[in-house]
Amino acid sequence: MAGEYDIDFRKHPEQYRYSADEKGVFKVEPYKSELLPLWRYRDEQAARQSARAIREKYEAYRRVEDFVGMDMARKYLQMGFTRAMRYAKYPGGRKYDEDGKVRDALSWADVSKREAAVVFREAWAKVREDPEYELLKQVHMKRGLRRDRS
Repeated sequence: MAGEYDIDFRKHPEQYRYSADEKGVFKVEPYKSELLPLWRYRDEQAARQSARAIREKYEAYRRVEDFVGMDMARKYLQMGFTRAMRYAKYPGGRKYDEDGKVRDALSWADVSKREAAVVFREAWAKVREDPEYELLKQVHMKRGLRRDRS
């Protein structure tokens, strides 16, 4: 039986569920295969190269009004920020202890990850503030296309 993510979302954008979070980032094809290899947050330099490459993909999707691609690029930039911040605040990126309780965040457990997070935060903000992104998002949702309500 075919699952929700056994879909080519470029061919079937109507099946894409918009959500403001990072849901589907490792599953929505063909975008995952196009964006995941570009995503790196090891340090500021890696983040700059990654954010630039993801932004270039975003602009390519934007030129052809591919909202799903634009949104997936936004999700990778957002995830670059959130993931790098987790490593910046928690040694080894471990937010939870063995009992499942949230560990106390450190001021900056890893300064290079914080610098990477800042790079991604700035790139993510540019996408969120893009009027074309907002317009295509509204068109996607007005057409009765799916929105994730979870």
